[in-house]
Amino acid sequence: MLLRTLRLRTSLKPLSKHNIMRPSTSYYGPLPTSLCQSVDCCRRLHDGTDMANRSCDEAPKRLPFARVTQEDVDYFRRLLPGRTITDPDLLEACNVDWLKSVKGSSEVLLRPQSTQEVAHILSYCNHRNLAVNTQGGNTGLVGGSVPVYDEIVLSTAFMNNILSFDSVSGVLTCQAGCVLENLSLYLEERDHIMPLDLGAKGSCHIGGNVATNAGGLRLLRYGSLHGNVLGLEAVLADGQVLDCLATLRKDNTGYDLKQLFIGSEGTLGVITAVSVLCPRKPKSVNVVFLGCETFEDLLKTFQLCRGMLGEILSAFEFLDSECMRLLNTHLKLDNPISDCPFYIVIETSGSDTRHDEEKLHNFLEEAMTSSLVTDGTVATEESKSKALWSMRERVTEALTHDGFTYKYDVSLPVEKIYQLVTAMREHLGGRAKSVVGYGHVGDGNLHLNITSPARDPVLLAAIEPFIYEWTSGCQGSISAEHGLGLKKRNYIYYSKPSQAVAMMARIKSMLDPKGILNPYKTLPDHLR
Repeated sequence: MLLRTLRLRTSLKPLSKHNIMRPSTSYYGPLPTSLCQSVDCCRRLHDGTDMANRSCDEAPKRLPFARVTQEDVDYFRRLLPGRTITDPDLLEACNVDWLKSVKGSSEVLLRPQSTQEVAHILSYCNHRNLAVNTQGGNTGLVGGSVPVYDEIVLSTAFMNNILSFDSVSGVLTCQAGCVLENLSLYLEERDHIMPLDLGAKGSCHIGGNVATNAGGLRLLRYGSLHGNVLGLEAVLADGQVLDCLATLRKDNTGYDLKQLFIGSEGTLGVITAVSVLCPRKPKSVNVVFLGCETFEDLLKTFQLCRGMLGEILSAFEFLDSECMRLLNTHLKLDNPISDCPFYIVIETSGSDTRHDEEKLHNFLEEAMTSSLVTDGTVATEESKSKALWSMRERVTEALTHDGFTYKYDVSLPVEKIYQLVTAMREHLGGRAKSVVGYGHVGDGNLHLNITSPARDPVLLAAIEPFIYEWTSGCQGSISAEHGLGLKKRNYIYYSKPSQAVAMMARIKSMLDPKGILNPYKTLPDHLR
């Protein structure tokens, strides 16, 4: 018989129906000239060929921006001595996206260290009509972070200073080039944490996170960056500095301009600094890895979890058996529990260890005895918790070893999340190597990934626009957290009405009349 006083063990511990826990030691008016002319698709994104039926995610024709001259390079070298890069070998990395699916041909990489340097760069580029691609950690998955043609790459990598931290309010102010993981480590030493956590935290920049409105693993508990970013500083296309770097939680004076830049993917301005509200570091953290026989059981477990864990629930993630197969095959990660069709990662975080453990104990007891969960394991030690989290966080890595990956990031009503995976498998039949589903159940975010031995235009034509039509039919969003970038820009109408897209174009025209900022991204080639 289970006792309410049983304590969570401090290391991995298998669960069963008869043994839940045991004690142990252990992103009209006049439009920009560039946008008006962005109508003809001419270059294949996926296979480099010109086809009769061109795909919506092809790169459009190069717009009539100026080309970089030696005079331009000389100016940048005077402005940024030692930080103006023209070496082709050094430029290679910033011309190719993380998935190696989009490659630009930029000949200049600029590494400013201050907002004023960014302002000088954009003022000059706007005057010269030189296109600029802002780049943070280059971890994006929709081709938004790399040049499409020869845009100048403006890297925020050297803008990596923490400006201030208020331990009373928990407000961190820093430059846009700070790496997310470095910020997390800084805050942990001060008994705080960042409100977002991503698998790419070791490379991504906070400015890029804000520019794409990154979601991540903690959104269920702490919400989106639209709520956690209290202020930001941005440089507009003409070099004007917009200082909205507030640190106040309440400020109801006029329009909240910072929200325009959160999720704008670098198309409205270059974010140079942000202030973020950071929660206190929880004293008690538990991670549970569970198995379910059906997705219906998984959803019932989520409902039960929300009801019984309440305020301490910080994450509820899932992955399917195909994800587990890839983890085992390509990364040699062993399944910590018995084989199941679906797996759940639950994290709790709170301030009272005994209180949190009791709530978790009661939840697990109910989940097991009601047969919603068939197997599981619990971890409280940090190293063991990281091991369980790796089963979810390293799925993307495992997919890179399975072949060319078509990645999709959609929002759906929670009860329909996995129906899309099943529908895609039935739709594709044997044309794909793998079709896997994982994501954030707590906010209805599915990551649907499809692999093939190599880039396959026929397979792509079968996937798109099927996936967008299916998602739109369920009143979902075609991009939950990755943004639109280059790859998804022409699919925006599946999620946004024409009036909204036209308003976006007017805002772009007002803030960037020449269209020099991150061209070919986010907005569609044609307005309806």
